[in-house]
Amino acid sequence: MNPPEWLPPLFKFKGNWPLYLNALYELFKADFIEAKPQFRGRRIGLKRHPMSEGKEATFWHLVQEGPVEESRLPDLKRCERIRWPRPIIENSEDSTLRVWMNIRKGEARVLLFLEEEEYIVVLAERKGYLLLWTAYLVDKPHRKRKLLKEFEDWQKEQGIKS
Repeated sequence: MNPPEWLPPLFKFKGNWPLYLNALYELFKADFIEAKPQFRGRRIGLKRHPMSEGKEATFWHLVQEGPVEESRLPDLKRCERIRWPRPIIENSEDSTLRVWMNIRKGEARVLLFLEEEEYIVVLAERKGYLLLWTAYLVDKPHRKRKLLKEFEDWQKEQGIKS
C-alpha cells in the first residue's frame, strides 16, 4: 500500500549533523510555532520547557529517543519523519489512521497511528488544548500488536464496529 498523498517525503540526513539539526528545527518551527495546527478543532500546544540549545522540549521528543530526559540520543528515523506529525494531526479523519484515546501515567492521551508507515503521534490532554507529546516509529512487531489490540479494545469500549 502507498502512503497517503498528504504525507511528506522523508527528510534524509546528508552527513552534516549541525546543519541537519538546524534544518530539522526550522521545519518543526514552521509546522508548530509559526503555524497553528489543530486536531479536530482543538489547538495543539507544545511542551516548551525545559528548553535545550534554544529548542523546545517537544522538538527534542520528536528527534531523540531514550527513557532518561537528560541522556536522550538522536534517532535518525524520528528525524527523517519530522514533517509527519502535523499532517497526521490535521488529517486525523483519514481512514488510513487509527485514532483512539488511552491513559498513560494517569494522563489522557490521543494516539494517531499510521499503521502502514508504522508511525505514531501522541497528544496529551490539557485543559482547553492538546499537547504534542511525542511521535516515533513503531518498528517492533510486539509493540505494534500491543497498540493494535489497545485500539481494538478501545473501539469495543466505545461501541464502534471495526
